[in-house]
Amino acid sequence: MADTSRFPERGIDDKITTQHFQRAHSRKSSKELHEFKGYLFDLDGTIYSGSKLLPGVLSTVNWLREQDKSVMFVTNTTIRTKESVHQRLSELGVPCEVDEVLTALCVAGKFFQEREPNATVLMIGEAAMEQELARNRVKTTENPLLATHVLVGLDRQFTFEKLTAGVNALRNGAKLIAANPDPFCPIDDGVIPDTWSLVKALETASLQKTVHVIGKPSAYYAQKAFDQLHILPSQCLMVGDRLSTDIQFGNSNDMYTALVLTGADTKNDIVRTGIEPDYILHELSEITFNHL
Repeated sequence: MADTSRFPERGIDDKITTQHFQRAHSRKSSKELHEFKGYLFDLDGTIYSGSKLLPGVLSTVNWLREQDKSVMFVTNTTIRTKESVHQRLSELGVPCEVDEVLTALCVAGKFFQEREPNATVLMIGEAAMEQELARNRVKTTENPLLATHVLVGLDRQFTFEKLTAGVNALRNGAKLIAANPDPFCPIDDGVIPDTWSLVKALETASLQKTVHVIGKPSAYYAQKAFDQLHILPSQCLMVGDRLSTDIQFGNSNDMYTALVLTGADTKNDIVRTGIEPDYILHELSEITFNHL
């Protein structure tokens, strides 16, 4: 696997050793970072941070395109449609097609269309949620007593009234569906509460538990990605900055994984969580190591 000796410790706790990563790597056969057919990238903390493109991103994506690699951008965002994500990437100069973007909301729309076609959904989320559910012809309601499901995403206009409606729907028998398991969302000057914070409020007040989590690291999300890529999981590298979503997503769904240290998690978090990536990158350009 990747030569961990080329990643200097830079003052990080040396509990993370080469031997530790050799144990992680032993579960799969050896591959160089440039040898995969498909590359799945998280966005926040991996491709960009706030409104800025991260170092090495553009050269890496361009190089992968030149090598005829398949690229997909997989995000847990619930406040953007895939068209909005595509537009943001284009504005940052990242070459991308709309069909190369997968969001937690597009997957949620497919989930209801395929698995719960008779659902009536009470939404706790923003305009993008409404648009994605409408795209998949999912029936929605504002009446908690008519809801069969409550779908929760990030809602920056979350109110006591919305909490009350969600709680009453759940206590009336509706199923709680989380669009993603993200507790917070990074912004330029800190973080804001994300989907899982709202989910926990609903669980606490309703005494009900979440039935499904749609976004990364779910197997359903992975299947939708593979359906679009037409590539075996073992031929894919999942690259992201969060162990509990991105790396767990790859590990649980038979992909190789690379933790990039430009976002949320550090090497020390590997010890804390026990979630082990196959590779560690200080920035994305290490994928093209010795090839640019």
